[in-house]
Amino acid sequence: MANTPQARKRIRRNERRTEVNTARMSRIRSHVKKVESACEAGDKDAAAAALKAAQPEMARGVARGVMHKNTVARKMSRLSKRVAAL
Repeated sequence: MANTPQARKRIRRNERRTEVNTARMSRIRSHVKKVESACEAGDKDAAAAALKAAQPEMARGVARGVMHKNTVARKMSRLSKRVAAL
């Protein structure tokens, strides 16, 4: 158990950050799923619109330190490739 005041504060802070980061990751995943479902349905306009909405969310995840930049770059590349193939 945490004994020092700094350690106790760190635990409180980590719990708050975990909630925020979990919500952010969930939001990113939801946007990505919208793109994927539109691709599977074969709706190019909806997929393109969903991709346009998903890209800033993913970039924001990188800026906030929730996701690694190479991971996001890879996912964006694969999604845009799928949308372009429709």
